[in-house]
Amino acid sequence: MSHDPALKKITISDPEQKLVLQLDYSNGCKITQLNVKGKNVLSASGIFTGFSTKGGLFNSTISVEEVKVEKSDNKISIKNIIYGDQSINVNESWNFELVGNKIVWKISRKYSNLAKLEETAFPQWNFANLSIWKGGILDNGGMVWCKYLRGVNDTYGIHTGGVTFWNPDTGNALRIKAISEGKHIAAKYSQSDKNEFVCTHFVTGEELEPRYNLNRFVNQRSDVFVPFDVQKETVNLTLEMEYVDYAVEYSRGILPGIDAEAVRELMNTTGRYGVVDNGIVGANGWTTNWKCLHEPFFSQIGMALNDGNYIRNMSLTLDRERDYAMKEDGRVLSRWHNAGEDQIPGTFNYKTGYYEARWGYTIDSQTGYVINAAEQFDLCGDKEWLQSHKASCEKALDWLIKRDSNGNGIFEMMNNSIKEEKASDWLDIVWASFENAFVNAQMYGALNLWADCERVLGDQEKADYYTTVALKLKENFNKSIHDGGFWSPEKKQYVYWRDKDGSVHGDNLVTPVNFAVIAFGLCDNKKRISQILEQIEKRTTAENLFHWPLCFDSFKREEVSAGNWPFPTYENGDIFPTWGYLGVRAYVGYDKHIALKYIRNILAQYKKDGLSSQRYSRKTQEGQGSDILAGICTSVTALYRDVYGIRPKWNRMGLEPNIPEILNGTEFNYTLRNTDYRIKLNVDGYEMQTDKFTVKCRENFGASFEEGLMVYPQNKEKTILKVCGKSSLPIGVTLKHCSENDISWKMDSTDDYQFVIEGLNPALKYKLVIQDKSTNIEIGKDGKASFTHNCKASMNFRVYGK
Repeated sequence: MSHDPALKKITISDPEQKLVLQLDYSNGCKITQLNVKGKNVLSASGIFTGFSTKGGLFNSTISVEEVKVEKSDNKISIKNIIYGDQSINVNESWNFELVGNKIVWKISRKYSNLAKLEETAFPQWNFANLSIWKGGILDNGGMVWCKYLRGVNDTYGIHTGGVTFWNPDTGNALRIKAISEGKHIAAKYSQSDKNEFVCTHFVTGEELEPRYNLNRFVNQRSDVFVPFDVQKETVNLTLEMEYVDYAVEYSRGILPGIDAEAVRELMNTTGRYGVVDNGIVGANGWTTNWKCLHEPFFSQIGMALNDGNYIRNMSLTLDRERDYAMKEDGRVLSRWHNAGEDQIPGTFNYKTGYYEARWGYTIDSQTGYVINAAEQFDLCGDKEWLQSHKASCEKALDWLIKRDSNGNGIFEMMNNSIKEEKASDWLDIVWASFENAFVNAQMYGALNLWADCERVLGDQEKADYYTTVALKLKENFNKSIHDGGFWSPEKKQYVYWRDKDGSVHGDNLVTPVNFAVIAFGLCDNKKRISQILEQIEKRTTAENLFHWPLCFDSFKREEVSAGNWPFPTYENGDIFPTWGYLGVRAYVGYDKHIALKYIRNILAQYKKDGLSSQRYSRKTQEGQGSDILAGICTSVTALYRDVYGIRPKWNRMGLEPNIPEILNGTEFNYTLRNTDYRIKLNVDGYEMQTDKFTVKCRENFGASFEEGLMVYPQNKEKTILKVCGKSSLPIGVTLKHCSENDISWKMDSTDDYQFVIEGLNPALKYKLVIQDKSTNIEIGKDGKASFTHNCKASMNFRVYGK
């Protein structure tokens, strides 16, 4: 820190001078330069504090009294910054301190009176232009994307203050953490009339309300929040600023065969864009203020983003949906929006924003809520949180289970016929009705996921019930269309829906339907899978499409709204990459190379246009629609889940890869519940490493550490190997083989170890083999066996029963 009293200038720098502030207090007080690795990123307006009332605009650049400065070794205090008028003024002090590589700025503001403020700047950061940063990664998992602040005063307001601004071209990033004990923090991001990119922080006693309906984003208006009251009190804010090496901090690792930079940028932009605000994680995003609850992939996006902030926000989102979007009978409302123009009359809640869409009752909101809740549990690992969603998930499932009027195990929509011209799922201007294969495929996935959650919660009766319901659905779903099912033996595909009168619709090779049937495990018939996927690949390749269209042939005119005509148009034949993850998941077990091709196609398309469209024209393959869909990133989330095999579970980290040879040598870090894992993948073996253990295996597995290493062969809980060392040295295990009643492994580390194997059959007699020496081992009635051994070198073990 340096202080020039004559010029009334202060310079503050982090130890490596990657972040340097220059401050001027000659008239009032403002930061005139913020140098990020040698480049000033501010406009001439700089950074200042302030507020506005109906009586005027006041800020720290002009103080009515002389500013006072006090300096010590690594601290500097600027006091007596006074501004305002007769009705309300403030007295501020700014304190700067160096803490490691951070510059900590503490603002203390004393209000002279009770007043209503129109705006506040606590502070206001005025960056030179909208190209200084690509955007800002928010500390609720979302992002502000500078290119969408297109017009003067276009403004995005959000109820959090932490942000990491980044520029991928320079590799520079600026992280700002905002803390105010006992107060609410908000921020808004906008373009000024000087083409500046402006970030303004708010600190208030009550959470700020949106000024215009429930809008978080508004065009050509900077006043996104309502006026608010301040008390005669002192309000404090701490801002921690630090330089971040963006390429290192957000590295996706070593990804042979994959454009790692495109993965990073796609996930940090489109993938995060669906976060509208705290408690509103969706996929339509903040420029249109929309979220569809009938989308089952929000938690999966969190898995691929690997951002604890997003995961925490997703838990909060599901809490809000449980509390505000679920009706007493278990019906889950289908959407959230800022205003009611899209509602079925009388369904919009003007306080919460949840409602039913005018296109029809989209029943996949039932399955979307349950799938997201179950997959969110695997990420957060919080059993109390899961317990809080037990009754609501059961209500959501039971609401749909009751919609089986004919008892055939296939669940019915709220519309009966195409004549009603209403939708029943995500394709909201296609008149799918009565027995809908797309919704029922998702229901099958939801039932099985939730059955697993019931087992974790100890309710085996409920788990068995939902499993039984799923099995009945599977049996009847897979019947021929001539026998009441959805399989068309003539067309070798699953049809979309059946009206109540028995008429069959949607045999035009609808991709999300057929993908979902395979991806959710409803169809496990290898011949059928081959027939479906061969058709789709042949036709996609013939048209040279970069991604799969919603359907290959046209719906009938009476089956869709006028906006879908003539074919191919919109939901009748255009390309919606939102459902890419279902395609990748379907193909990965059939042909990994095809799955990988479409992932790489999506990444190539991102490099062309940023993937910030609603859809792509079937005819031109160019982006269409003003409504950006964050779900376009799901082909990349499937890269992590279904190719790299990232399968977190509530009590462990899991690996279930399906990688082709071209991806050999893949290495990346993955953080799950504050544990950092180093993942290494090759076709002939996988490795998971933390600072406490290393596990290697040629098959799927899971692992965790709590008072010892727990290894889960096949990433299941049927058999568990537990290894505890006498010392605190890292434990190394190579899991060689595990099948029913037979497990073998090699210890790659040395120590005195206690071994426990769970999940054995107590009715069998078991042998323990250590380095080819065999002995009997006792199995308890609980299926556990244990023994100790001093491993002075690498050693092989096997426990098997006969």
